[in-house]
Amino acid sequence: MPFPPAWSLLFLAAAMLWPPATRRWALLALAGAYGWAWADGAVDPIALAWPALLVLAAALVRPASPPTARAAGHALFLALAALLFLHLLPGFHNLLVIDPAPLSPGAVPFGMYLNLDKPLVAFWVVLALAPPMAGPDARATLRPAALAWAAAVAVCLGLALALGVVGWAPKWPAAGPIWLINNALLVTLAEEALFRGYLQQQLSVRWRGRPWGAWAALGVAAALFGLAHYAGGWQWMLLAGLAGAAYGMAYRHGGLAAAVLAHLGLNAAHFALFTYPMRAAF
Repeated sequence: MPFPPAWSLLFLAAAMLWPPATRRWALLALAGAYGWAWADGAVDPIALAWPALLVLAAALVRPASPPTARAAGHALFLALAALLFLHLLPGFHNLLVIDPAPLSPGAVPFGMYLNLDKPLVAFWVVLALAPPMAGPDARATLRPAALAWAAAVAVCLGLALALGVVGWAPKWPAAGPIWLINNALLVTLAEEALFRGYLQQQLSVRWRGRPWGAWAALGVAAALFGLAHYAGGWQWMLLAGLAGAAYGMAYRHGGLAAAVLAHLGLNAAHFALFTYPMRAAF
């Protein structure tokens, strides 16, 4: 399906974050996306306050800033990130592209928006903090991504079947392409940027002098990722926590790209082969 110009520019801006040569220009595409969204009525003037506060947070967390300023910047970012992820900040009119309906018999209805708020978190993490984006070469990125994906599929989807959360339901609905594009460019990037590129990375740096530091950082980020899926019940929090551990391993060995690829691979397997998002009764 053709996308409105604002979202086409947003997809372009997200894609530009990956190559080092285009990363610094991603903000131009992002500004164009929000300018077009404003012109189309998808963004209200109040929404411009939130990117402005993210810019302030980025200025505060610079290494040259005093410790108190850096702490304030991180606290401001975390508050904004939580509110943006939960769609609680006013001024955004996200675009409904998949009307809620069951994708397979016995599934809960699934609908999807193209979000203008949540992706801001990914841009902030990548541009303000520059976490490791990939391994030193393609093999060093793809290998941990593939291993993490295989482990996540086997453990998480296998456990989901055993718990009755999902059933075997191969499909590729008409909405599949837009779901895949959104998941690849916005959803997994935003979630991995926050939980791996920010939380795991910051905790790893804080605890780098401890022999258990890297593992603890991975575990805390995975546990918080699981808790973020509280709406699905304890089963979904457990499954998301296990998946988060796999993504954390991918990030540790292959950078943000490896974590995003592992996350996208699990989501795609879930979407195409199993009940999505879950069974209506389990």
